[in-house]
Amino acid sequence: MPEQHEGTERHATPQRPGGSRLGRRRLLRAGLGAGGALATVRLLPGGTARAAAAPDTDHGTAQYDGSRPATRNAGPRTGTATTAQVWPDWARYARIADGTFNEPADMQGYIDALKAQEVSVIELDTLLSDWLTDAQFAAHMAEVKTFTGLAHAAGLKVVMYYPSLELISPGGEKGRSFYKNDQGGNWVQRDLAGKPNVFYGSVVVWVDPGDESVWLSPNSPWRDYYLKRIKGVAATGVDGIWPDVPIYFDGVLSWCDASTWGAAAFKADTGLALPKAADFADPVFRRYVEWRHRNLLRFQLDIAEAGRSVNPDLVTFVETVSMDYRYATSIGLDGGYLRQAPGAVSQVWEVDILGNYDGMRHATASDWVCLISMYKYARAASGTKPAWAFSYGWQADDASLVMSQLIAAGCNPYEVKTPFKNDTVDAAMRTRMYRFVRTNQAKLYDPAPIAQVGVYHSAPSRDYVAPGEGNGMYVNATAPAGITDWWGGDDPEMSCASIPWLGEFRGTVKALVYAHVPFDTVPSPGLTAEDLARFKVLLLPNLQAVSDAEAALLRGFVSAGGTIVITGPAPTALDELGGRRAEFALSDVLGLRRADPLPASRQNSYGSGSCWYVKGLPGLSYLARTDQASADQLLTAVRQSAPPAVTLAGDRRIFLDARRLGADTVVHLVNFTNFGDAPAAFRSTPANCTLSYALPASAGVTAVTVASPDGTDPAPKAVPYTVTAGTVSVPLTVAQYSVVTITVG
Repeated sequence: MPEQHEGTERHATPQRPGGSRLGRRRLLRAGLGAGGALATVRLLPGGTARAAAAPDTDHGTAQYDGSRPATRNAGPRTGTATTAQVWPDWARYARIADGTFNEPADMQGYIDALKAQEVSVIELDTLLSDWLTDAQFAAHMAEVKTFTGLAHAAGLKVVMYYPSLELISPGGEKGRSFYKNDQGGNWVQRDLAGKPNVFYGSVVVWVDPGDESVWLSPNSPWRDYYLKRIKGVAATGVDGIWPDVPIYFDGVLSWCDASTWGAAAFKADTGLALPKAADFADPVFRRYVEWRHRNLLRFQLDIAEAGRSVNPDLVTFVETVSMDYRYATSIGLDGGYLRQAPGAVSQVWEVDILGNYDGMRHATASDWVCLISMYKYARAASGTKPAWAFSYGWQADDASLVMSQLIAAGCNPYEVKTPFKNDTVDAAMRTRMYRFVRTNQAKLYDPAPIAQVGVYHSAPSRDYVAPGEGNGMYVNATAPAGITDWWGGDDPEMSCASIPWLGEFRGTVKALVYAHVPFDTVPSPGLTAEDLARFKVLLLPNLQAVSDAEAALLRGFVSAGGTIVITGPAPTALDELGGRRAEFALSDVLGLRRADPLPASRQNSYGSGSCWYVKGLPGLSYLARTDQASADQLLTAVRQSAPPAVTLAGDRRIFLDARRLGADTVVHLVNFTNFGDAPAAFRSTPANCTLSYALPASAGVTAVTVASPDGTDPAPKAVPYTVTAGTVSVPLTVAQYSVVTITVG
């Protein structure tokens, strides 16, 4: 069965225009697949483009000639719309919550309630999932303008949620629908066999029984239709646009979009005809896999530009469900591709949890490491831009711990109760956590990273190394007793421990977390020498697929004095499209030739730096067994070349991260010590530890403070410390989350 997880972006069922405006969101698709809901899917027959019925005059259909793809952006555009922008403070310090209104008279009440919970940004989710006529859309935009004005008067910002490639026709299974009676039949995404990506209710939770969901091709005239409406949203005075998951939806079909629009775009970009089937042995199919990432990137940039053409101050946050695991391969949306894009366009990362109705309450310690990995990836893949992220929870205690990890990674929280997203887990918890963020926002979001260790996330290795069925979101794919709607659907192939490339990546992260070594993820798309310059050690887990340009940057990093640790049985043996290389791309750095037998391990000097090679997969081994020998294969080079200035004596299940703000070293500590090797009921017990910091030469400590959201007062407070032989030591008790600031002078 193809991968079927889009995320847990979910919402309660809305009423229709004239009734409640409560919007809908997504259900965990892995659970959907496991439950067999796809057996009830109702697809329209036929694989060829069907002629659309003559539309009514008031359906808002874009004008097109029927013979060409809609205007496509060939890449980032030039001009003022995409020049570098300084992100406004409200976006950098955002504390986000879902908001809507049932009737205009209810607007002020919703706004006041969110403000009281310390929310600073309202994600407004209303009717825009539905097929609306131009008149309905215009009338609703007038209401959005009123809501926005009231929010601004209260000192809050508004970002408008708007699905980007899906359109739902209420009652469309038996009644009129965008697919049957407007342009949906012509503009729909299609799989490689030509089947249309349209379905009817009871397949996913956000499509009510009897409703129609059609997923549109971003290369069809839908692009112009949607961008025109984006401009209409921008004209209401909202502060930002929140396009929902621009993906090739794989809930009912795989490997879309092979529509005539997609085929023409692929041909224009590559000179190739579409592949006939999904076959990773076929170089054309592998090219298609990568092309879909770039094609969706262009669509995202066009959305942002359309909004800024109306309001130059508008920001865009694209909801992105694909994290560091393998889902981006199947749906096409690779968040790392947006990292270097110019202008005020970033992501809202939909970081998923284990159970729809349990949150992270039955996580293992390794599952928690996976959550850490996802938030660290989110922060890195957004580059220097704000990284907003979902903070899902089931009860107040697990919700606050998840949010603590999100904040510690440098992301902005969007707190919601699983499995829906229109409510808080607990208003008091949200208020307490958001007050902590507001009180300490400069320390949380202004510091520069100081990690000297990077973990390389290779998008092409994710796509092309041992492709399979599982997506690898977490380790434990089997639901604990009594827990329903578990992410993995009891399929062991879903586990990242069953996926060689991802398991090696996640196990490398685990080794660093358990050793209390600060690190940052390094996404491969758009890699530059500047991305690598601040690191002393770069870990390259199971790195196989690299471009010549990537290889040159990695070679330059080592030559200039850096250390790399590369693992796996085929180091740099593939090109960026998964094709076999005649010789390793980094053969000179490795000191190995492809024709020679690979040693179990090897150290090789190159230029002023060094390369440590391990043939096996020690990260995958450590993920599964937590054996110190495997960790040492990854960490010995780190200890020698980049011993951290900040260290921790305490349980290895205390996450540590550190950043620098002027004369301050800001250290984040998150306590996940109550998670073990097997799922157990959630509890939260304070943990004792001692934080140490090796002072710079001739520097002294002027203050040490600790701030935490765990109590009633989030302000930093002075704590005792000692200084011995140039090292400051701070004894601490961490409940869930502590932020320690060491000031030197």
